[in-house]
Amino acid sequence: MVNLAVDIVKIEERIIYGIWKESNDKTISTDIDTLSENYYLVISQAKGSVLPYFVLSRNYDVQSRNFEMFIGSTFEKNGLDKVVLPTGEYAKITVKPKLGFLWGVSIGEAKRYFYTKWLQENSYLGLNMEYEFHTEKSKNKHPIIDIIFAIQRKV
Repeated sequence: MVNLAVDIVKIEERIIYGIWKESNDKTISTDIDTLSENYYLVISQAKGSVLPYFVLSRNYDVQSRNFEMFIGSTFEKNGLDKVVLPTGEYAKITVKPKLGFLWGVSIGEAKRYFYTKWLQENSYLGLNMEYEFHTEKSKNKHPIIDIIFAIQRKV
């Protein structure tokens, strides 16, 4: 496993709009594609044309491996659900896949590292919500994205 850096960052409240889908570890790849297609149909935009772009996961159940997935952006339109990402401290891992088509592997590795290693070694609790934050950097020759994890200091 690559040694990943985790930065603690303060993020201000952000409102995003998009659509939800139930997902599972086994179906996540196809669920992201399906949800993304549906999102772009609702907003009447070409796929990949909206930035910033969020892929949010929350309420992961360890036993069933099910969770809720949300895809969206700051673009408001009828037919989209509203999600408030609250102001607070978050953990951020910047992911740089070696090859563009290996996003899923790189993101999975970062999430596993955060939940199974980093949280165990630091004074924070994971709040069972994270999101991929895609910006212009995601489309560069050497693309990167940030994965943002909701956290809370242990008391």
